[in-house]
Amino acid sequence: MRRVGVSRAGIPLWLLSVGHGSRQALVVAGPHANEPMGGATVLRLAERALADPRLTEGADATWNLLLCLDPDGLRRNERWLTGPYTLGRHFRNFFRPGFLEQPEWLPDGAAAAALPETRTLLALQDELRPFLQCSLHGVDIGGGFVELTHDLPGLDRRVATIATRLGVPRELGAYDALYWPRLGPAVYRIPPPHRRDLAAAITEAAVESTWFHPHRYGTVTAVVEAPMWGVAAVGDGSPHPDAEAELRSVSRTLRQDTLLLTGLAARIRPFLADVPDAARLLAPVDDYLLVCPGLADAWDPDWGNDSAHPLPSMTTAGLAALRLAGRRLALRTAGLLHQLVTRAGRDPSGALPELDRLIDARCAECRDGFGARWITVARQAEYQARVVLAAFELAGRGPFRSGEPGWGPGTAVPMHRE
Repeated sequence: MRRVGVSRAGIPLWLLSVGHGSRQALVVAGPHANEPMGGATVLRLAERALADPRLTEGADATWNLLLCLDPDGLRRNERWLTGPYTLGRHFRNFFRPGFLEQPEWLPDGAAAAALPETRTLLALQDELRPFLQCSLHGVDIGGGFVELTHDLPGLDRRVATIATRLGVPRELGAYDALYWPRLGPAVYRIPPPHRRDLAAAITEAAVESTWFHPHRYGTVTAVVEAPMWGVAAVGDGSPHPDAEAELRSVSRTLRQDTLLLTGLAARIRPFLADVPDAARLLAPVDDYLLVCPGLADAWDPDWGNDSAHPLPSMTTAGLAALRLAGRRLALRTAGLLHQLVTRAGRDPSGALPELDRLIDARCAECRDGFGARWITVARQAEYQARVVLAAFELAGRGPFRSGEPGWGPGTAVPMHRE
């Protein structure tokens, strides 16, 4: 284990390497502060690589595991990480930095990367020239899916098997990949980056990123998304009986929530002068309030969707993902505003009761209307680790069959051990 850099707050960035092979695999945990599961996953991968020589000597491979890319942001989520795991507790203690402080993005290109975490990851990629890079992400409410810079034929079937055995829903119409090509169910192709405005970058990941930086070395990047609260509807690929009515409803609710939150944010701002670090909490609020009106218009069939980005044919799964995305944006914004008010120690704006009502209503809709259920940490990490191992095998074309020994047809992780 070696220290490869430090965060903005001076926290060490640690790289754990297992094996001595010439072919390098790089796995990045914690790129988004609110998606902590990668930390458990990389430790599980280290244990597997130590225990099974087919993953190291047998594949002439070294596993390089970056234990957390954004430790500063992750520490801001510790209040909900301690549990109990409820949606209300999660969103009232949620933190994710503004777009420009997220270390995987390169909106001005690699040469202009400003964050020390970003520069550390770029240096690692240039040093290792990995044949495979896996970036470990999390879906707060929804299902699992994978995004690839290069196709890995057969990965969709592996993901389906892993998800079925572990009882993890697959997201067949992921909001993150709404306009991206599909390589198979729950597997999407990341398009090459191009210059767009900030709003497009936030909603489409349409900028340069550390996902594409090692492309010059022939690196395959797999972004592996694991859900925290699973929703079965995101795996329903059937046609929706009235997609246009559902889109109108989703857009209308997002507009209403955005209007309410914009007004609450305006009422709260004048009282934040003495709140420590208020600017870092307001940055993502401003990002969300910037993109929400455009998203509501883009999803509304009566607003004549952006001709450059027409909506794809919407299945039940895709519509469920859009509705959840709208709720997620409102909940994140409300949760950040809630923290600003509570940290101020007083509420002269009178916004706190309204924020609580909105958070409670949207969480209840996810829990009772969508049946969102908590997926245990052990199951999330096992799912994500097995998908990484499948990508490792397919990218390296090695002899190891990811996770197959000891997993006969129909078997599953024993629930009583979780």
